[in-house]
Amino acid sequence: MTEPGDPRGTRWGARRFSLRGRVTLLAAACVAGAVALVSIGAYMVVRSNLYQQLDDSLMARAQAAVKSPQVQTQLQQVPGAFLASADLQIGQLNAAPDVQHAVMTYPTSSSPPPFGQDELNVANGDSVQSLRTDFRTDSRVVALPNGHGEAIVLAQSMGPTKRTLNELALVLFLIGGAGILVAAAAGTAVARAGLRPVDRLTSAAERVSRTGDLRPIPVSGDDELARLTQTFNTMLGAVADSQERQRQLVADAGHELRTPLTSLRTNLELLLAAGKPGAPPLRDEDRVDIIADISGQLDELTQLIGDLVELARQDEPRERFERVELLDVVERALDRARRRAGEINFDVSLQPWVLTGDNSSLERAVLNLLDNAVKFSPPDATVWVRLYPLGDGTAVVEVADAGPGIAEEDLPKVFDRFYRSSEARTLPGSGLGLAIVKHAAERHGGAVYASRAPEGGALMTIRLPGAPG
Repeated sequence: MTEPGDPRGTRWGARRFSLRGRVTLLAAACVAGAVALVSIGAYMVVRSNLYQQLDDSLMARAQAAVKSPQVQTQLQQVPGAFLASADLQIGQLNAAPDVQHAVMTYPTSSSPPPFGQDELNVANGDSVQSLRTDFRTDSRVVALPNGHGEAIVLAQSMGPTKRTLNELALVLFLIGGAGILVAAAAGTAVARAGLRPVDRLTSAAERVSRTGDLRPIPVSGDDELARLTQTFNTMLGAVADSQERQRQLVADAGHELRTPLTSLRTNLELLLAAGKPGAPPLRDEDRVDIIADISGQLDELTQLIGDLVELARQDEPRERFERVELLDVVERALDRARRRAGEINFDVSLQPWVLTGDNSSLERAVLNLLDNAVKFSPPDATVWVRLYPLGDGTAVVEVADAGPGIAEEDLPKVFDRFYRSSEARTLPGSGLGLAIVKHAAERHGGAVYASRAPEGGALMTIRLPGAPG
């Protein structure tokens, strides 16, 4: 016996009412219902027919008895049917004021048929005929007028008919029971075969939770369960891709963090060593260089961590998306970029565009493009910013700089995480800015492109779906 909350009791209850058991029970219940309905219907039809045949036969014999000629016996004349009615009870009822005074004449070789007020009414001429069940003798009784204040009464036992019906009920019960057992067995077989893919899914889910193994499940067939298995495999693939991206991000982040952390440790060790008693003092210009280097490395670490947090934040559910005026987003990003652009000029041309998305994510993406253009442009150069629709349900945000441009071999890689071209390795940055741009565009159903601008610099493009504002 298990206590409330005992997991053994929970598992036992889960097995007892498993899906396979419910399918089997449902199949047996459906067949039982169908068999019961058919059996009851068949029994009622046969019962009605048997009793109707009994009544028809009894009525026909009563009519024949009324028409039969009179036969003289030792005591009196009686209907000739008395001589051919050994299988039933027959009698001639004389009219009387009441049942107590009525006289029934019947063959001496048999017992008299039961009679009552219904039969007396026929003899008295008050009823044309009478047909009823006498429950005392369990028989059907019919009475027809015979003229001269007399009625012919016939009674036949219902025992043989009831025995036939009892035998029929037994046969229907046995056949129905066998049908239910066969249905239960068939339901068990169908449930076992049909739910085998579900068992595989369950085993796979348990394997994933236990070992983290994300191997796909073999798919057989093309029914609903096969599609469920394919969907589960798709989910496993998505989880595997997510894990792989997480591992790659951690590995890349560790690689990128190693350099600034090593530099910080070296500079701090130099400062600590110079502060020990007896150590040669650092020159002022060396101390200033070390402190400046530490400050620069801290800034690089801060930017790298911020970019990593931004990448993680962009994986939030799409349910938080709202109406976005892309023109306002670009203008806000331009305001922020101008404050830190120094002598760089901006040539801006914007057209209204509306989409559903995340304001802050798109603003960060546009700002990253602007900062990237500023970083690679020489002083007093111009950065071109354009927002316009393409006429196919999408619009593009283009940012072109006046820098050295992007080498052909670097174009396919510039949006990869932590990728930095040979020209960019000497400049500050985490290598995540353009990756954040790509992530934001794809999250909004768009895409990013890198090419060379007509003026020779880099041309970065974000393409987003939406509608004119």
